[in-house]
Amino acid sequence: MTLTGGRPGTTAPAGAPAGPVRRDRSARLWKLLTLPGLAWLAVFFVLPLYLVLAIVFGRADPLFRTPIPVWNPLQWDATVFLEVLGQTFTPGGLFGAALVRTIVYVLTASTLCVLIAFPIAYYVARLAGRRRGLLLALLIAPFWISYMMRMLAWVNLLSHDGLVNRVISLNGLLDVQPNWLSGNAPVVVLGLVYGYVPYMIVPLYAGLDRLPQPLLEAARDLGATRASAFWRVTLPMCRPTIVAGVLLTCLPMLGDYFTNDLLSASPSTSMVGNLINTTVLTPGQSGAAGAYVTIVFVIALVPMLYYLRSVSREDVART
Repeated sequence: MTLTGGRPGTTAPAGAPAGPVRRDRSARLWKLLTLPGLAWLAVFFVLPLYLVLAIVFGRADPLFRTPIPVWNPLQWDATVFLEVLGQTFTPGGLFGAALVRTIVYVLTASTLCVLIAFPIAYYVARLAGRRRGLLLALLIAPFWISYMMRMLAWVNLLSHDGLVNRVISLNGLLDVQPNWLSGNAPVVVLGLVYGYVPYMIVPLYAGLDRLPQPLLEAARDLGATRASAFWRVTLPMCRPTIVAGVLLTCLPMLGDYFTNDLLSASPSTSMVGNLINTTVLTPGQSGAAGAYVTIVFVIALVPMLYYLRSVSREDVART
């Protein structure tokens, strides 16, 4: 008699499929269940991306300056795209300066988000105890408030007669009135941190909450101090989670334009998103806007590929 692929010790009735056959059927079932998601990605990601490329390498109407997509890749014209590349990688290029500024802002804000979010997520996941539910509710609360309202709160705090200036000037006793909302890069970076740090805390909490407690206890039993166990066990195991949190924050930051518009509105702090938004609203510049989007998309692929590689390495190490 043969054993089934189910519970150990049971015998397979006559004519019953073997274990590999059942696994093959299960694999086919899961592949079928992925079809709706693949169709969604094809309709709402692949097709819009191809439309952007058709506009970038297409042409503009000579009279109305509206974009005319060219769907056949063999007929694409790379003139506009090459001009944008020239503005990006040549000294003094408009888009190149905005791109470098955006990368610096995003890296700085993402680093601050990690430094702020990791201790909070670690405390809630490992040390909060009975207060975990309340703290989780407080962590999720910012998602109930729109991003615009949270940025407008910063505008009220940092305005000329806002709370920050009143505190600095001792409610008018000192003649100190800094203009925070006019071309200050630190204000834009702090605004990005304030707006996106909840997106860092939640995945970090989920990753820290799933850490196997026996491994942490084994490190302590082998003589490791709390600090040594954290650096040599906890932090390496959290690396994929940290990378995922960084992706969830830095990718939307790359296209953010609303934060700079509200907290600075100055060309000296303009980001890639501001340049794309201005170009889209300019007649006849849809191709250039699409080229900017394409360049940002290619840059965003780098951390995404690194995340996929780190996750695949973790899977191989576990197997």
